[in-house]
This record gives sequence, C-alpha cells and structure tokens, in this order.
Amino acid sequence: MGVCAAKNQVIHKKSGSFGQDGPAGKRRKHDRKQDLPTMLNGVSKQKSNKVDALSRAQLILNHSGDVRDIYKIEARKLGEGTYGSVSSAVHKQTGVVRAIKTMPKGQMKNLARFKQEVAIMKVMDHPNIIKLFETFEDRRHIYLVMELCSGGELFDRIIEAGHFRESDGAIVVSHILHAIFYMHKMDVCHRDLKPENFLFLTKDSIDKNILKLIDFGLSSPASDGKVMSTKAGTPYYVAPQVLQGKYDKSCDLWSCGVIMYTMLCGYPPFYGKTDHEVLHKVKSGSFTFDQKDWKNVSDDAKALIRMLIKFDPAERYTAEQALQHEWIRCRAPRSTTVSLQAGIVDNLRAFQNQHKMKKAALQIIAGQLSEEKIKALREIFVALDANGDGCLAADELRDGMAKASLGELLSKVDLDAIIEGVDADGSGMIDYTEFLAATLDRKCYLQEDVCYNAFSVFDQDGDGQITLEELKTILDNGTMDENALGSKTSEDILKAVDANGDGSIDFQEFMDMMRGDKAPALDIKAVPTQAL
Repeated sequence: MGVCAAKNQVIHKKSGSFGQDGPAGKRRKHDRKQDLPTMLNGVSKQKSNKVDALSRAQLILNHSGDVRDIYKIEARKLGEGTYGSVSSAVHKQTGVVRAIKTMPKGQMKNLARFKQEVAIMKVMDHPNIIKLFETFEDRRHIYLVMELCSGGELFDRIIEAGHFRESDGAIVVSHILHAIFYMHKMDVCHRDLKPENFLFLTKDSIDKNILKLIDFGLSSPASDGKVMSTKAGTPYYVAPQVLQGKYDKSCDLWSCGVIMYTMLCGYPPFYGKTDHEVLHKVKSGSFTFDQKDWKNVSDDAKALIRMLIKFDPAERYTAEQALQHEWIRCRAPRSTTVSLQAGIVDNLRAFQNQHKMKKAALQIIAGQLSEEKIKALREIFVALDANGDGCLAADELRDGMAKASLGELLSKVDLDAIIEGVDADGSGMIDYTEFLAATLDRKCYLQEDVCYNAFSVFDQDGDGQITLEELKTILDNGTMDENALGSKTSEDILKAVDANGDGSIDFQEFMDMMRGDKAPALDIKAVPTQAL
C-alpha cells in the first residue's frame, strides 16, 4: 500500500524531545543518574563473574587530545541538534569512514546524562543498534566516533521512494522490535523512540537494508518492574503513563505502535496543531482507523497496532510477544532454513581455545568491519537467534545445525563448551560481536590494514609498541590486582607473544599472533581446552 502523498507533510514534521532539560524540569531524586562505572555495571547486569570476562565496553576507548590528528572531518554536517552536530570523517591511517558527533562542553547542561548515554552505547551490541567505536575529548569538545549510516532517516526514505508496501512495513517494524527486545533484555529503556531516531545503513531498498536505532540521550537503566518518573520523550510518540510520571519500559512498545501506525497511513494516531493538543489526545489513549486511509491495510497489522498502543501497560505487548505476531512472522524476511556451513562450527570451536588477546583483537576487528563484509555472518546470526533477543544460546545453535543438515556434527561437538569459550564477556550466551569474531574468515581478518586497526586500539600512546600496562588496560579493564587471574594472564600473554623478549609487543609480533605463527601455550582455566 502507498503512503498518502497529501499526508506526507505530517510525516515529515519533526517534533523535539522533552526530558531532563526540557519542560519537565529537574529530575526526581529516585530517577537520578549514576556515575559511569556504576552505569556500566548496571546495564551489564546479565554478565557473569567469569574471571577473564572481556566486555565490549572495554574495547571502546576514551582518548584525550585532538580527534583531527586521527580523523579528517568533513566540513559539511550530516545533521545538527541541540547538543552538537554530526559529520562524516575518514580515519587517516585506515581510510575507514565514520560518523563523528561533536558536542561543545559549554552546551552540555547535564554532563551526567551524557556520561550515561556513552555508557549505554558502549554495552549495546546488536545488528539494529548504532555502533560506538571510540570517543575523544579535548578542552572544549567531546567526540563520539560511530558507525556511518548513509541511508537517511526512516520516514525520509519512505517519502523519497514514493511508494511503500505493507510488507516493507513488517520488515521495518521487525527491525525496531528486535532493537527494543535486546535493549529491554539489557535492562535499558530508550524513552525517545521516534522515526528520526532510526537510520538506514545504506541507500539500498528496504528489503535489503538494515535499520539502526540511534540517540540514547534520554535512555535510562530500567530493570523489570522499575518505575520511572521523569517526563521524557516526544509528543506524538510518548506513552500516556510517561505524561503521568509513573511508567516502566513498556513505554517503548507504545512508541513503536505509534511509529507503525504513522508509517502505514501517513499521519500519527494522536494528532493536533499544537504540542498541548497532541499531549491531551495522548493522555486519552483513544484512536481509530479511518476507513478511507486503512482500507488497504490488513487486519493483522491493525491487530498488532492495537496490542502495542494499549492504554494499560499490563495488557500491552512486550517486544518478544510482538515479534511472534503473525504480521511480523509471515512478512519479515526470515528464512525457514539456516545457511550454516560446517566451517562455521569449526571456526567457533577454534575460537574457544584462543587466548584473551587474540579474542580481543578479533572482537575489535569484527566490530569495525563494514556491514558489506559481515553481511553473510549477520544473516546467519539473525536466523539462528530464534527468539530474537540478540544473543545465541546452546539450544539455538543446536537447532540451527539440525536445520542446516549438520546433525551428524552434534554428537561430536560440545556446544556448551563452545559457548563458554566463545563467550568472552561471561554472559552465558554468544553476543553478536562475539559470534562475528568467532566466525570471521582468516582471509578477512589477516589483512594487515585490518589488523593494524586492532593493534592501534591496544597501542594507546601510538608509539608502535604494546606494553604490559596497555595490555592490562584493555584485557583487565585497568585492574592491577596481582591476585586476579586476569592480571597474571596479561603477563603470560605478553611473554608468549613478545618473540624478541624486549618487554613489549610490536606490530610484527602482533601479526604473528594473529596468523598463529607463534601460538602461545597458555593454561587459562576460564577457557575450556578439552578436545571436542
């Protein structure tokens, strides 16, 4: 079905968010920000106490100094907002193109909120959520180096295309719901879901594209049952409970329903000439499907919208329930068979026995490769992730292998052991980047420019040598506790990789490690080494 051209003006209208610095005033005391370490621990609630656990956040470094020493930033801005601007930038050594968000410190009214935004972005690891690669800070500005999404905003792309099928809508909503499901599982509530906060990765057609959620400026830690009170969001898309000052993370599903409604008919369910009028209609929660605009939309779509824009949060669909709705399952581009080759299993099995430095290097490489290079692996991950939560459990791998006619391998492979070895962050499951790191083709990750990018993350002062202190900063998250296994492991790794014995690791020694020319013989108890 097509979006009504006459109503594109409404779809195109952008509405600003309100929140801690907006009309709602100061935050209430039980909704206060946490400091950065506390925030990271809170969001990573499902991580275990595995002694050598390596979280993705540890690999996203904060740099002091001038970002222009590393990146050439384009003068033309891709976008501009209240707290800064976004520009395209090219890494001077690798030629990789990124998006850099520049924020003047003088315009930051709430530094704690910004730190919380960065902390949340660091732990987000999902195909439908924007990637943060590194941050820089100088005397006047803070810079976030992120994935570049060149496909434009969600509704802008629909308008530009001039046509929109209901099946396209199912794909879009599926991507949105997968991002929400993952966030909520990580105990994060976005609180500002709207079309402007979803970007397409490329300019490809919707059925061949990836939708990415951006901007975590109003996001908050939100465990199951936690009640929030800060009035935050955007008038058209905010849930009535947010306006009442008593809500939970189900508010994100209301916003998703409003986006879906607007996308399928061209205007929002709660429309008014002023924000006051819009918010008054939102509080009532009453909406209809005008026959002349909805006659070509399926009943399945309307049924899903009704369950998302449900006034009572207790009756509102969760993201997991919505993903199982027939409209999503029957129209989303999900293959019934998994293209999982035996080589993928071999790679997973090999990865579990790699030592911590090589795992970290592979995670850095996997996290920074272009979507074009990891497309096949991403599709396998999504297909294996049966419940759509953004993580792989042993039963999902087992089912995937069975569907791919690899059942004969099941008797020879200890999937629980593979997961424990591949699971770098100790969550008990394989996260997205962990899966990519474990299944990358050697030809892909052994290119010198690709490896140099990973080497540079370890080599924090850029002198061409990785010292023990730099290794500990990455692998042990800065800990110097001599009683910790992680601290001892860093020293063992340095000795094993440092072929010339000068007390540091140069790039050639790093490449030898990546190639396996000198495989360190380490006894790391947290990583299973039994033959499979």
